[in-house]
This record gives sequence, C-alpha cells and structure tokens, in this order.
Amino acid sequence: MKPVAPLLAFAVATAGIAVFSGMDAIMKGLVLAIGAYSALFWRNVVGVVVSGLPYLLRPRPPLSREGMRLHIMRGVVTAVMSWLFFWGLARVPMAQAIALSHIAPLMSLFLAAWLLGERISRRTIVASVLAFAGVLVIMAGQAQNDLGPDAFRGALAILASACCYAWNIIVMRRQSLLTGPAEIAFFQSLVVAIVFAIGAPWFADWPTGEWVEIVGAAVLAVVSLALLGWAYAHAPASVLAPSEYTAFVWAAILGFLVFGERVSGWTLAGAVLIIGACLWAATGRQATPIAEAALP
Repeated sequence: MKPVAPLLAFAVATAGIAVFSGMDAIMKGLVLAIGAYSALFWRNVVGVVVSGLPYLLRPRPPLSREGMRLHIMRGVVTAVMSWLFFWGLARVPMAQAIALSHIAPLMSLFLAAWLLGERISRRTIVASVLAFAGVLVIMAGQAQNDLGPDAFRGALAILASACCYAWNIIVMRRQSLLTGPAEIAFFQSLVVAIVFAIGAPWFADWPTGEWVEIVGAAVLAVVSLALLGWAYAHAPASVLAPSEYTAFVWAAILGFLVFGERVSGWTLAGAVLIIGACLWAATGRQATPIAEAALP
C-alpha cells in the first residue's frame, strides 16, 4: 500500500465525520417530518441499493458463517441504537445530542473488561467520572433552560443509544478482522432494513415529498463510510481517533444553520468534560478505532 501522510489521512477522516454530520442533519429533518421509524426504514431500504452496487458488482471474498453472524448481531443492535438516537435527536439540539453520544467510547472500555477480560485502568475510572460529570452538566443545562420533559426524554434516549453503540464498538473489533468496509456497509443496511420491515406495515408511512432527503441521507452515509475506511486503512487509529470529536463542531454549525439551534454554555462545558475525558483515557491505552460511519 502506498504510504500516505498522516495529515492527509486525518483530513480525510475529518471530512468523513463532516459528511456523516450532514447525514444527521438530513435525518433530523426527516424524523421531524415523517417520524423516526419511517425515516430509518426508508433510508436503509435505499441504503441497501446504494451500498449494494459497489459490493455486489465487484469481486469479493466468500461470506463466512462467523462474518454473517456478526453482521446480523450488529445490524439488530444498530436498528435499536439508531431509532433511539434519531428519536432523541428530534427532541434536543444536534450539538447536545452529539456531546452526549461521545460517552460511548468510555462505555466500550468497561464492556471490553466485562466481555473480553481487558483490564480497567485507574485513568479510565477517573475519566469515566469526569465524563459522567459532563453528562450531568448538560442535563443541568436542560433543566436551567426549561426545555421541558420531551427534551429530557430525548436526552435519555441518546444516552441509551450510546450504550448500544458502546457494545457495537466491541463487535466492530472482531468484524473488522473478518470483513471489509463495502461488505459491512451493505449488510448493515440490509439487516437494519429487515428489522424495521417487521413493523413497517404498522409503523412506517409512505413518504410523499421526502424522497430526495431519504436518498441523500443514504448516499451521505455510504460516502462517509468510504472516506473513513480509506483513512483508517492509511493511518493508525491513534492518529485518527481525535477526528471523531470534530463531530461536535459540525453538529453545532449544522444545528445553527439548518435548525437555528444555539449551543448553550452548559452544553459546551459538558462537551469539554466528556471529550476531554475520552481523549485523556485514550492516551493511557491503545486507541480503539471508532468508525463514525458505523453510527446510525
């Protein structure tokens, strides 16, 4: 593989995060228009086509039984995770949602200790306390600004989604050893679409004027995955991991431009605590590759 400057790989990874944040903004608008279930169902149906073309039309290694098991496992969890995230995103500002979701990397360290027998360092424990303090600061800001019970329920849904994503990170570690990005993108869209299809006759509405947004969201998700896949193939995770936290900046910008959302001092302070704690914990151990495109 031709060597690539780390700065270029970091720039490509940051672009991937920006593209995925754009998808989040489109999805928030779709959820407000047609509901979280319908938006996710139709986006993943379109995503099967968008991701299936580059996967099925190119030579590919045979699908292993273990790989298929991981695709199904991760797809089911992703369906739950994505519904919780976007249901919550429709009820809280984008920057606040992204700040809360950043606790997932720390949660994954504790899950790794439980499921994989990895040791939890004192640094990780202290970082977790700091990150939890950041969550409390953001929730206190909600109460201070009197955003109402709907925003509180949205924040809880995003925290629950972060728990699911933390488990997803553990699965990604094994999945990345067995399959490539194109296969992961295709089967994730396929499995999630099948999961949502189960309840589609009762919960999914037929879109009327939202097809451009649905197709756009599906395309941006695939483009983001391609950019991040290229970046992580050309630079170590320890170099690229900090790019994940630029999502807060993109969310703040897009939230303001698209939805007129302003970032409160409470959200900014909480984000600093959460992101700072995650980065500090990562410096004490080998960084975990957390692919943003693997988010809902």
